[in-house]
Parts: sequence; C-alpha cells; structure tokens
Amino acid sequence: MPFKDIEDLPIDWKDHEDVAMALYERFGEEFGEGKIYRIRFTELIEWVLEIPNFAGTRENCSEGHLEQIQAKWVYEWRDNNK
Repeated sequence: MPFKDIEDLPIDWKDHEDVAMALYERFGEEFGEGKIYRIRFTELIEWVLEIPNFAGTRENCSEGHLEQIQAKWVYEWRDNNK
C-alpha cells in the first residue's frame, strides 16, 4: 500500500518523537514543561490513542514508552518556546 504523504504513515508506541510532536500540535502552549510531567499516564494513554494515524494498542503500552513520550514532548515544547 503506497503512502501519499509521510504523515499518512502509522505510528506506534516506540515512535516517541512522532507521538510527542502530535501531542504538541494538539495542545501547543497549553501544556508547559511542568504541566507535561504532571499528566496522569491514564490520560496520556487516551490522548495518544486518539492521534489519527496511531496504530498502537493499549495493551502494547508500557510505562517506559509513556516516560519517553513525556520527555520528547518537553523537548518539543522547549524547541518551540525559546
């Protein structure tokens, strides 16, 4: 199946940076560094599963993936708020 655009590619739990970029696009400056690290993992899982091209499942999620997503989200926030 050919992909018309790179954004059509499915992403999964291991694609931490892609997930973080999608979360930053959704929430923008609403979530600063401190607020990102205080997000409950139960909420974060739901937000990730709502990403349009996200192909992962709740069962394949791990605490390590969520921690990496939070860290990458903070880096994305910092890059856009210099």
